[in-house]
Amino acid sequence: MQHETAEIVRAPIDVAALAAGLRRGEDGAVVVFEGIVRNGSGGCPTLYLEYEGYEAMALEQMRAIAGEARARWPIDRVAIVHRLGRLEIGETSIAIVVTSAHRAPAFDACRHAIDRVKKSVAIWKKEYFADGAVWVEGEVMQK
Repeated sequence: MQHETAEIVRAPIDVAALAAGLRRGEDGAVVVFEGIVRNGSGGCPTLYLEYEGYEAMALEQMRAIAGEARARWPIDRVAIVHRLGRLEIGETSIAIVVTSAHRAPAFDACRHAIDRVKKSVAIWKKEYFADGAVWVEGEVMQK
């Protein structure tokens, strides 16, 4: 596997297999962020989500984010996998895995990656409720 991986999938993300595929003997830390579809938003029960994206651009942006993380922190491998299509409550929408010799840079790089993905990658989320649906804007990156 390359040091930086970005994928867009339409099937469930196997987070354990993703992490196992990145792990190497020199790694002392594997940090995993798993974004999960929750059952409510803003006090309203969510039925399900749909993700759409401009795939070519999103993949390019995700690769760039992984590269930024590797340039900024002493980490080994980074994988960013985002799912598109309809997702049910409890399913994984995004997985980010960072490996490193030490935990601190792995945590920092992982946090940076999810914040950047939410702010700038060409993937959009629509939340469905009993009385309608809304498109949700990305989160503002915090420093």
